[in-house]
Amino acid sequence: MQPSEMVMNPKQVFLSVLIFGVAGLLLFMYLQVWIEEQHTGRVEKKREQKATSGWEPVNYLQPIPRIMTREQIRGHITNQNLKFHITEDPKGKKENLLLNSERPMRVLTKTSHSQGEDRVLGKTTGPPTIKLIAKHQGTRTVFNKFSEMKWPLDIHPLNKSLIKDNKWKETDVAQEKRRSFLQESCKKYGGVSRPQSHLFHMVSRIYVEDKHKILYCEVPKAGCSNWKRILMVLSGLASSAYNISHDAVHYGKHLKKLDSFDLKGIYTRLNTYTKAVFVRDPMERLVSAFRDKFEHPNSYYHPVFGKAIIKKYRPNACEEALNNGSGVKFKEFVHYLLDSHRPVGMDIHWEKVSKLCYPCLINYDFVGKFETLEEDANYFLQLIGAPKELKFPNFKDRHSSDERTNAQVVRQYLKDLTRTERQLIYDFYDLDYLMFNYTTPFL
Repeated sequence: MQPSEMVMNPKQVFLSVLIFGVAGLLLFMYLQVWIEEQHTGRVEKKREQKATSGWEPVNYLQPIPRIMTREQIRGHITNQNLKFHITEDPKGKKENLLLNSERPMRVLTKTSHSQGEDRVLGKTTGPPTIKLIAKHQGTRTVFNKFSEMKWPLDIHPLNKSLIKDNKWKETDVAQEKRRSFLQESCKKYGGVSRPQSHLFHMVSRIYVEDKHKILYCEVPKAGCSNWKRILMVLSGLASSAYNISHDAVHYGKHLKKLDSFDLKGIYTRLNTYTKAVFVRDPMERLVSAFRDKFEHPNSYYHPVFGKAIIKKYRPNACEEALNNGSGVKFKEFVHYLLDSHRPVGMDIHWEKVSKLCYPCLINYDFVGKFETLEEDANYFLQLIGAPKELKFPNFKDRHSSDERTNAQVVRQYLKDLTRTERQLIYDFYDLDYLMFNYTTPFL
């Protein structure tokens, strides 16, 4: 064939391009339909899961009736569905088995608090590839073991063998009633039978004291500072709870949290340690947090939260307030709390207990209350075999000259709110009210 005969004329070129173009378009349309079908299937599956969970997100600023029944209120509760994730590293790095979390993702490898991780991951010999596969299979085994746990975790009877004094009889009866009430409330309102969230986030507020085998879930504004002092004494870090400063408690990094352990360490402790949580009336806790963070000088909450709150919720704010964030009013703070589009995120000091400690998934062995804090705490110390001389401190951690936040103080703050705003705050914390049997607040 001559070279001149191999050259295609423009008409042939045009037809060839047209044919390839049409074929490419048909392939693209087919792939698009296939992808849409796959996506629709996933969406429908998620909708079914939401429907069976019984909870939907809610905009707390939408109009609601002034007076609501508990059944109506439950329709306004936001339930946090937890979901476990195992993510494969797209770049194929050495450690590609990750547990997704709201914080930077952590690799499931041996940590400083690892308990026998080497045995779980397996000690193998051979090429690096074989070692890596064996390690990942071992890690997956630990993860499967955890995800196959019975949720919520079984509640264990308290070991009362160390209680020799009859003076704790009434406290013990109250404790059993609280635990039973919490379990029944979770069955009725919780709507969660298995964790569907990030495991490490779920246990991120739980402090660990290995010597006495204690897990304490921190609820800010419910005596947590003094509880941390007690944990430091129990673990041998201090000789007295009265000699530990506020900064040493909160910024010293002396205590371990449960999310610092590997999966086996978390699994073991959740199933064998005594788990405690101390709670407080939600409205009192909210007012206490506001007074602490916004009515006193604060180098963090004023510039971070105060400035954003004033900017969005105070019309015609002066330049000084916009620049330093001081002087936030309780009504402005409540508008921020109830806004589904907050200018700045939530904070643990006013977050719901249901989102801090997950009491419907982690069955706590001991439920203490701020209203009977000293009595409950000292009874708990007896239960876990603490030294007899160790008593729970009753001093106010900060702003000691201020009156403690109580029901009378709360009423003064609620006077500045409308009836609807008070109702909405109750709606926001409704699950905490129901689970821990607190009385409906003055509305």
